[in-house]
Amino acid sequence: MKIGLVDVDSHNFPNLALMKISNFYKENNCDVEFIIPLKKYDIVYMSKVFTFTRDFDVCIQANEIYKGGAGYNLDTKLPKRIEKQFPDYSLYGITDTAYGYLTRGCPRQCDFCIVSKLEGCESVKVADVNNFWNGQKNIKLLDPNILACKERIELLQQLIDCKTNIDFTQGLDVRLLNEEIIYMLNKMKIKRIHFAWDSEKDSDIILKKLNLFKKYTTISNRKIGVYILTNYNTNIEFDLHRIYTIRDIGYAPFVMVYDVKNAKKIYRHMQRWCNRKWVFKKCKNFEDYITK
Repeated sequence: MKIGLVDVDSHNFPNLALMKISNFYKENNCDVEFIIPLKKYDIVYMSKVFTFTRDFDVCIQANEIYKGGAGYNLDTKLPKRIEKQFPDYSLYGITDTAYGYLTRGCPRQCDFCIVSKLEGCESVKVADVNNFWNGQKNIKLLDPNILACKERIELLQQLIDCKTNIDFTQGLDVRLLNEEIIYMLNKMKIKRIHFAWDSEKDSDIILKKLNLFKKYTTISNRKIGVYILTNYNTNIEFDLHRIYTIRDIGYAPFVMVYDVKNAKKIYRHMQRWCNRKWVFKKCKNFEDYITK
């Protein structure tokens, strides 16, 4: 069979579902490729992660077309036989980095996040590291809340044992940090850790835990970032308070704008000011930035 794949969002970040689909069909002696316009396929799989991504509007010739991913429908899931596949990294020409989930789901149920609706309100173990890693020098973890999983110590130990660079791309739940977890993080080869400070109601516990982490971690400040959600139930004053506070702690704030398409221009200015590190370092105050 001829299998065609469409990464609707782009090729800027590899689509894990498509890589698993690719490996499944290749193991069954099928021809698999990203679709070529006007070429005929037996089956085409289209994956879209983000709802704001414009749909693929090129004519597809196929006997069957399947659309999946949160950008299309929260209820679509990969069949278990495909979900358990090792990713086909050759699809994107990836040689030195592994991508995957050790856990799925999150108990936080934040209004701005679809994870609990998509994956469930409990963080559960779904894989071991060797289900998506086979010696690459980098691992990019996509877990929404690994620290909320009851097997978190076991999974953190697996990451330590890999002795490879670890990037927690989606952020660790800073509210769940304790000395044991910090000690285990210190034993990893950390490439990047992200935390998040999304709302005012959690400010006290977040600052307490960030200071605990600061006290006991041996990880370099330059590897630590904190996501700052803006344009969602906060005001500019509190947004700036979070940015300045994180900077004072010694970590890098990273502004995330909710609903970028409809956000006021000031939020996009704030994002550019904060996230362009050379600008942020040179211009200490946002007020100075927007008046220039």
